[in-house]
Amino acid sequence: MAVAVLSDIHGVLPALDAVLAEPDVQGCERIVLTGDIAAGPQPAQVLDRLTSLGERVVWVRGNCERELVDLARDPGRTVPFAISRYAADQLSPEHVALLDSLPHPVTLDVEGFGPVLFCHGTPRDDNEIVLVDTRLERWAEAFADVPEDVGTVVCGHTHMPFVRLVDRRLVVNAGSVGMSYGSLGADWVLLDDGAVTVRSTRYDVEAARAAIRATCDYPDIDEWTDEYLNARNSDADALAVFGPGDGRAG
Repeated sequence: MAVAVLSDIHGVLPALDAVLAEPDVQGCERIVLTGDIAAGPQPAQVLDRLTSLGERVVWVRGNCERELVDLARDPGRTVPFAISRYAADQLSPEHVALLDSLPHPVTLDVEGFGPVLFCHGTPRDDNEIVLVDTRLERWAEAFADVPEDVGTVVCGHTHMPFVRLVDRRLVVNAGSVGMSYGSLGADWVLLDDGAVTVRSTRYDVEAARAAIRATCDYPDIDEWTDEYLNARNSDADALAVFGPGDGRAG
C-alpha cells in the first residue's frame, strides 16, 4: 500500500491539483491529509476536490480545522490572520461539519513500515511545534504516549519537509502543499515499500495566482499569493520564527 501524504494545503487549489496529477499520487491506495487543509483563499473548492476522491482520502485534523470551525460558528470573532476569517465565511454547513468531525492523530498500517502515526503538530497536540533540530528531550515528551510498535510518525504544521531519526523512530514532516517555506513548489511525501521520498511538485505560479484571483475576493489576495506561492519566506526565516516555540533556550 503506497501512501501519499499531503499537508498544509491551506486552501490553494492549483497547488493541490498539481500534486493530485502526479502519477505516483494517482497510483496510491491512500492519500493522507495531515491537517491545515482549507485555511486559505479557496477553502470550499479544496474541500470539494478532496471529498470527490472518496475513501482513498484519510483526513487528519490540524489546528486550522479547529479554528475554522470556531470562526464559522461565531461570525463576530476575529483572528490574527485575516484570511482565516475569510475562509471560514466561505464554508457551507456541510464543510463545517466535516472539519468538526476530523480525528487527530490517525494510525494506519502501511506496507513496509508497520503502524504509522499521522498527526499535524505532534501526536499529543495539533498545534505543538517540533523542528528538524528540536532537542531529543522535547521529542521524548511529545512521543510519550505513542505506542512502542509505532516506528514512524508523519507530521506537518511547520511547512518545512524533513526526515530524521528520533531515538530509533523515524519522523517525517511532509512540508506544505500550499504555503511552502524555503523552496518553490508543492511539497509532499511518498511512503512506498518501506521507503520515504520527499517530493516537490512544480507548477506555474503566475497561472495559479491568476486562477485564485478569479475565484477569490479576499482584499489582499495578490499580496498573499505572492508571499506564499513564491515562497518569499526562507527556511531560515521560518526556523527563526518557530524556533522559540519548541522550548529551546535562547
